[in-house]
Amino acid sequence: MKSTASVWLLALALSAQASLAQAEKADRNKPMNVEADTLRHDEPKQTSVFTGRVVVTKGSIVIRGARIEVRQDAQGNQYGLVTAEPGKLAFYRQKRDSVDEYVEGEAEIIEYDGRADTVKFSKRAQLRRYRGSTLNDELTGQVILYDNTTEVFNVDGGAASATPGAPAGRVRATLMPKPETPSK
Repeated sequence: MKSTASVWLLALALSAQASLAQAEKADRNKPMNVEADTLRHDEPKQTSVFTGRVVVTKGSIVIRGARIEVRQDAQGNQYGLVTAEPGKLAFYRQKRDSVDEYVEGEAEIIEYDGRADTVKFSKRAQLRRYRGSTLNDELTGQVILYDNTTEVFNVDGGAASATPGAPAGRVRATLMPKPETPSK
């Protein structure tokens, strides 16, 4: 069942890399579950398309969208594209490794580039980091690009990201200071 293995491998690449911080390492060894209304897999093109209220879970990872497309190039690099239902946002959440923190993001489009090891949240993009169940950091903009290798992210505004709280479409960020570590 080479095609089934390819589908799961590609979907895993999408979900395992799309986080704001180092991913929970234990997620790699967890089974992946995908629910969708339809699946179309094209073995020669190495693409799989899940459509219709798609939900992917794997360990601490949760991804939701109307459509999730995953593909692999000849060099083995994997790419993913999650799109939302009209008027809604696609969703991504994952636990950070070795700490009680979660990162979650929403946007109309979420893209993963395995070659560049980046995640891009586009159109009404939001990114949040939770310590435990407490919201810690929150970012909004038209585009949020996160580089997993360097742990650097860029947030761009624009007229299309205008909201009642940011009518000019400017980037909005709330960044909490790191909690002090008790001295010994």
